[in-house]
Amino acid sequence: MIDFVKDVRLWFAPARLEEEGETPDYRFSLANERTFLAWIRTALALVGGGFAVDQFLPDLRWGVRVGLTFVLLAVGAACAVRAVNHWVRCERAMRRGEGLPLSRFPVVLSAGVALVAVAMVVVVLMGWTAGR
Repeated sequence: MIDFVKDVRLWFAPARLEEEGETPDYRFSLANERTFLAWIRTALALVGGGFAVDQFLPDLRWGVRVGLTFVLLAVGAACAVRAVNHWVRCERAMRRGEGLPLSRFPVVLSAGVALVAVAMVVVVLMGWTAGR
């Protein structure tokens, strides 16, 4: 828990990372930043998908629409938070000469997207619309 609190503090004061170990080769820092940006794009796509379900599928039953929207928005928010946390953890590990941190989040993200996909298949097959 203490490491997580330190990581959160670094989210808002990344200059403090310079106090950690030695400056890595800039190519590794830039690769870490590109990975961060890829996670942010994924988060934005999930949030956009959540809004799209809510706005463009009004014929879905309210509970189904809200449920799918909530899952997409929640996974998108988690993805955004995970992106910055993973960026800080990787930058710190590179500066310390440690191995890069492993994460179970890709499994969580995949499970969330799969859950929404399965739910959408069920909705299409069952025809759960407000008018029926």
